[in-house]
Amino acid sequence: MNIYTYSAARQNLASLLDEASKTGKVIIKRKDGSIFEVSPAKEINSSPLDVPGISINTDQDEINSILKEIRER
Repeated sequence: MNIYTYSAARQNLASLLDEASKTGKVIIKRKDGSIFEVSPAKEINSSPLDVPGISINTDQDEINSILKEIRER
């Protein structure tokens, strides 16, 4: 694991990201002494809006009657 200055990291971002993907993380240190860790993120293959479905074991006629009852209220 290497430690880079902010300026060096900015100038060599592509190679820094390659190194982070190979080694697991890279450290960047600013002039003020603050330290940041760059590490590869897990791949996101789905939308955050994707939710699993549920089985309610009802047929179309029952759903229609429930909706009709709700609308009449």
